[in-house]
Amino acid sequence: MKTHKDLDVWNRAMELAEKTYALTMDFPQKEQYGIVSQIRRSAISIPSNIAEGAARHSNKEFIQFLYIALGSLAELETQMLLSQRLGFLKDGSILLELEDIRKMLLGLIRFLKHKT
Repeated sequence: MKTHKDLDVWNRAMELAEKTYALTMDFPQKEQYGIVSQIRRSAISIPSNIAEGAARHSNKEFIQFLYIALGSLAELETQMLLSQRLGFLKDGSILLELEDIRKMLLGLIRFLKHKT
C-alpha cells in the first residue's frame, strides 16, 4: 500500500460521503444546522480516520483509527435511520452501503491484526 488513496475502503467511504452530501441537500432547510450537520460530519469522519490511521507508523495505531471510523459509521447509520423515521430520507439504499463499508473495515482490521 502506497497511501490511504490505494485502499478500496477509503475510496468507498469517500463515495459515501459524497452521496451523503447529495442526499442531505433534499432535507428540510430548518435541519441544516441540526441533523444535516451531524450527518455530514459523521460521513466525513469515516474516510478521514482511515486516512489518518494509514499515515501512522504502526498497524496498532492504524487499527485504532479504523475502530474510530467504525464508530463514525455507526453514528451515521443511526442518523440515517432517524432521518428515515422522520421522513427526510426516502431511499434507504445508503444503509446497504454502510453495511458494505462496515464489512470492509472489519476485514481490514482482521487483516492488520493477523499481520502483527
